[in-house]
Amino acid sequence: MKKLLASCLMALPLLAPMAAAQAQAAYPSKQMRWLVPYPAGGGSDFLARTIGQQLSAQTGQPVLVENKPGGNTAIAAADVVRSQPDGYTMLSADNGTLVFNPVLYKSLSYSPTRDLAPVTLMGRFPMILVVSPSVTARDAKEFIAQVKANPQGINFASAGAGSPHHLAMELLKTEAGLKMTHAPYRGAAPALADVAGGQVPAMMVDLAAGAGFIKGGKVRPLAVANATRLPQLPDVPTFAELGYKNVEAAALVGLVVPAATPAETVNALNKQVVAAINAPDVHKKLVDFGVEPVGNTPAQFAELLRSETTRWHKLIRDLNITLD
Repeated sequence: MKKLLASCLMALPLLAPMAAAQAQAAYPSKQMRWLVPYPAGGGSDFLARTIGQQLSAQTGQPVLVENKPGGNTAIAAADVVRSQPDGYTMLSADNGTLVFNPVLYKSLSYSPTRDLAPVTLMGRFPMILVVSPSVTARDAKEFIAQVKANPQGINFASAGAGSPHHLAMELLKTEAGLKMTHAPYRGAAPALADVAGGQVPAMMVDLAAGAGFIKGGKVRPLAVANATRLPQLPDVPTFAELGYKNVEAAALVGLVVPAATPAETVNALNKQVVAAINAPDVHKKLVDFGVEPVGNTPAQFAELLRSETTRWHKLIRDLNITLD
């Protein structure tokens, strides 16, 4: 009996890693819930549904995409924070959720750094300066000169106060020394409609939202807030080419889970989502939609968020932008 007991005790250290490996290999073993903090039909929704469908095919488990808008993404974020940290509830989180909200609001129902764990950056939506056809400037330099020459300045539209579109224009205003007044809308579509109609002369928009208006000649692209020119708009220069090297802005959409989710689960989810992003059909769909696919590691995503937080918090505080 003593020999048997001793043998069992000796085997325990070997069994523990085997059990952990089996538990990790079993993930995911049931339906996954993917929250999107915006209504159906937008860029974040498209990303979740396109990648989620591939994720389901890879894992053999259903992926339920649930739209839960409201509170400038805070409602969905708080839902995920309260969920079980087991890798089965995840959130599409943009730079509003993870970077802007903590400084735009005095009181927030969640903390991005304390309550949420980064899984991967799924994609970037670079910002583009577009103007109404009624604007006479033919390029960005001429447009900036016209704005500077106007004592009253001009109005600019955005997809909403505190959105990447809004803050991208605030960044341009700061770097170029422009006087412009913000006209926030409830989404990119109505803002674009008014820019196309000449009610507002300009806005920053992402390619996914603005492609139809640009291709149809309803708005005119003048410059992209990206490190390189966009392949979809090869003739449109970057702001860096025009002398404004700091004017880089994009809507970043990543995937996060509750902070207490085990690291091995986060890493397993990361591998599956990155594989889904890199699947040829998915990659093509994302590019065609106007997304720059990424798919990085949790550590790389976390480092990006730290640098973005430093950069944007300074701008928001310097301009005293609040949403309370």
